[in-house]
Amino acid sequence: MNKLALAHLTSSGLALLMAGAPMHRKEDPIELLTKSFEDHNKTIDDLLAKHSQKAEEMHARLFELEQKGARRSYGGFGGGSPLTAGAEVAQKSNELASVYDDKRAKARIEVKAITSGPSSAGALVSPDRESGILMLPKQRLTIRDLVGKGRTSSNSVEYMRQTGFANNAATVAEGALKPESDITFDFKDTKVKTIAHWVKASRQILSDAPLIQTTIDTELRYGLAIAEERQLLLGDGVGQNLLGLVPQATAYDAARNVTGDTRFDTLLHAIEQAEVALLPASGIILNTSDWFAMLGIKDSDGRYISGGPLANVPERVWRLPIVWTNAMPSGSFMVGAFETAATIYDREDAIVELGYESDDFIRNLLTILGEQRLAFAVKRPEALIYGSFPAPQG
Repeated sequence: MNKLALAHLTSSGLALLMAGAPMHRKEDPIELLTKSFEDHNKTIDDLLAKHSQKAEEMHARLFELEQKGARRSYGGFGGGSPLTAGAEVAQKSNELASVYDDKRAKARIEVKAITSGPSSAGALVSPDRESGILMLPKQRLTIRDLVGKGRTSSNSVEYMRQTGFANNAATVAEGALKPESDITFDFKDTKVKTIAHWVKASRQILSDAPLIQTTIDTELRYGLAIAEERQLLLGDGVGQNLLGLVPQATAYDAARNVTGDTRFDTLLHAIEQAEVALLPASGIILNTSDWFAMLGIKDSDGRYISGGPLANVPERVWRLPIVWTNAMPSGSFMVGAFETAATIYDREDAIVELGYESDDFIRNLLTILGEQRLAFAVKRPEALIYGSFPAPQG
């Protein structure tokens, strides 16, 4: 320290200096300002370098995300199906979260329009479902109601039928030889036949959908009834077929037809044939289409002979009830004393049973069987008149 500096020291300062205390020089303001600018410049450089590195990392990650999105959307190298809008937002948000440390940063994600398509939000739309099952149409069943009913506990039914009666009764003089008549019989039998069918169903669907059980039961029973209807009317008796009404009926005598006859006239002739055979008819069976065609017949003045579309007319022709069925061949008819002529013998009513068949058990399947057993006897064929309507004359 020079003498000039010592001269300016106060006595107290000089005492401290002589005691060995360190001396602090007052810093120059210019030097302090210069140092502050240097520190600030260094801070700016560090921040710029740091943000530049982050920007490069961000651009690299964005490019990688774009490439992944292109591969998913267009089946590129990675293949796969397009992402839904929600999945794309979720995935990109998760991937970009690691890029942006700064919570104030923003990212732009392109999202396609949300639609009801299968690749968008379609799976979120649930359809309404009506309860119950829309069943197929059912055919009218009529033949069983016409004929006689009986039951049997055997596998066949036997009966005696009178086949002839030569009546030679006459007046006889006193002491003269009396005439002999002849009555013949025929011993007949009819075998019990089985009508059956089955379907397969899984145990799971029968447990999970009780309505299916009722539907199967109903359909199997209806199928048996349809087969029975055809057998009762048309069965030819070959093999396991029943011998039905039509193959055993008496043929209609076409010689009774008169030129200009309508279908109503033909039915009248058949009723007369039954009456002459001493077996009065009790009903008529027609084909469905034939019956409705007859309802539409008009007279020469254009009036419906059946009473018209608004008339409440009983379903009768020549005082006999009419039944119609699709089982009767078109253009044909039958007139007869049905309850007297034929009888159904039920051995087992229609039943539906469940059981295992073959490898059903290990496949979780059930065999559902519908079955009935019956015999059918046409005891008086002459009481049934079967024929065809004459072709229209034009």
